[in-house]
Amino acid sequence: MAVSFVTTSLRFSLFDPIKLKSIHSICYNVVRHKWNFTHLELPDPKSRNFRREIEWPEKYTVKPLNNRHLAGRDPVSGRVVVKGLGGGIKQKYHWVDLKRFGPTGENDTPRIDRVLELINCGCHTAKLALVGCGKEMKYIIATVNMKPGDLLTTSGYIPRIPVNPNEGDAYPLGALSKGTKVHCIEKIAGQGAHFVFTAGSTATILRQVDDRVIVQLPSKLQVSLSKYCMASVGQISNANHFKEHIGTPNRNRELGNRPRSGLWQRKTGRFGRKIRPPPPLKLIDGKVTKKFEKVNLQLQGLF
Repeated sequence: MAVSFVTTSLRFSLFDPIKLKSIHSICYNVVRHKWNFTHLELPDPKSRNFRREIEWPEKYTVKPLNNRHLAGRDPVSGRVVVKGLGGGIKQKYHWVDLKRFGPTGENDTPRIDRVLELINCGCHTAKLALVGCGKEMKYIIATVNMKPGDLLTTSGYIPRIPVNPNEGDAYPLGALSKGTKVHCIEKIAGQGAHFVFTAGSTATILRQVDDRVIVQLPSKLQVSLSKYCMASVGQISNANHFKEHIGTPNRNRELGNRPRSGLWQRKTGRFGRKIRPPPPLKLIDGKVTKKFEKVNLQLQGLF
């Protein structure tokens, strides 16, 4: 005998599978269609790049990589995360090696790379330089005055007297003098570049305090980094990238940007520029901060 419950607005049986499934779907939002992922949490727009998804190989290669346009959607759920993206000309992705390491000994010969060619990549704002040393080739971010045939020096040794580098060379921050313009700076020594990648940008070394080097980023934020963090010397190429006039809506669509609504809105000045003091110095070390674990509470049954 089936046990049933009677209320003023609902009557169903515990052993009736059809009614039980409908009640379970209503109460717990169980989705019965694969295309509807409303039960998944919407990701943060700053969590990843929602413009394209790269097909990364197991080992580094200089061959152009295939990628899939996401158009601002989450690749798992398909939900729109960034509304301003969509369309665009399909471009091959060139893998940039962000790790430039050299010998660390005092009497060791530094690594010498030769610039083979400069290319324009549609997935990067700056120009890329194909460099080679022996049988190894890789792509790096090119500087303003870099040209084919240049020799780039990479060394991990910090001398007592600061070095006199050329544009495109890579040294630890502790080996460079005050006022040097750098880019592709490591946040933690040995993990690859983390700061300053965009076209025309550059950072400035302000001072050195003990084993820390104070660097001012393009955003005027000052960070305190270890003197063993590697950095490349010079300003990044294609400095006029952000001054380029788009001209037509078709050109903007080719760049992968969706059209605006076209609604005219009066600029009241309510959200105008506010004069604020610069942010304080940010100390960066290799310590990993413990994150709080997210606990999901679920109700297994109806009763």
